[in-house]
Amino acid sequence: MKKENQTLIGVDLGGTKVAAGKVSAGILQKQLTEKLNQSSEDPMDAVGIIIKLVRQLMDKKVSGIGVGVPGLVDRESGAVYDVLNIPNWKAIQLKMILEEEFNTPVYIDNDSNCFAIGEYRYGAHADHPDFVGITLGTGMGSGIVKNGQLIPDAHCCSGEFGTMPYLDGIYEEYTGGPFFQRQYGKNGEELAQAASKGDQNAQKAFDSYGTHLGNAIKTIIMAVDPPLVIIGGSVAAAHKLYEEAMWRSISSIPFPSVLENFQVRFTNTENIAILGAAALCPDAQNKPKTALKWIKK
Repeated sequence: MKKENQTLIGVDLGGTKVAAGKVSAGILQKQLTEKLNQSSEDPMDAVGIIIKLVRQLMDKKVSGIGVGVPGLVDRESGAVYDVLNIPNWKAIQLKMILEEEFNTPVYIDNDSNCFAIGEYRYGAHADHPDFVGITLGTGMGSGIVKNGQLIPDAHCCSGEFGTMPYLDGIYEEYTGGPFFQRQYGKNGEELAQAASKGDQNAQKAFDSYGTHLGNAIKTIIMAVDPPLVIIGGSVAAAHKLYEEAMWRSISSIPFPSVLENFQVRFTNTENIAILGAAALCPDAQNKPKTALKWIKK
């Protein structure tokens, strides 16, 4: 079977729900979702939902299952640890469970890494096979792609720049969406609407946000030195309100020559969580012919 004709299943384990989809030739053919029982103390309840959704999507054409999780993963064993927002997920042998259930290869990684490799393979693949992908939503997640692959590490923890110390907390407290509510008493959507109507105080909020995000990107540059950063997530849609301040902050880097060919791009690839999970499978095509979905400047 040719790779471009292979069918994969991608699963996104979120804090409140599980989403799964069947992906063929880079196209999401079918999608299913189910809410998690957040009051459950049995971690196998969430595993049961994953199995239920995958079973509904499974057929003889499926050659691999990819799962994105908001936690740490032992790459060798496929065990999942410390899933965010699901306190009872401390150590689950998810790869073993799913492979025994479906007799199909299973690949598991952190959800931020799924975003990055998904953008490379299925979405807004840029001009380079080397970049850092950033998701801006309730927090700040990051994944590092090098030579068209996620960089190898032990627990999918490399690139977690959002957890690095910053000011009186960590970066994601200043670059995630909750920043606006905490600092200005309104959510980002409310402030975005006000700023677009000329509200100067709302625009100052986004200027402040852009400065913090620029500082985070400077840290990424100094740590990884990528030619490109791709930003997605809910806060990316409002980039016109903070992009200028972000670049002012980035431009203050001590070594300005590194910015000569450096780019930041914003993307709104649909269903990236499921596509990115599917992209974990080695059988995923390297560069399917799909239209780029940049959020234009």
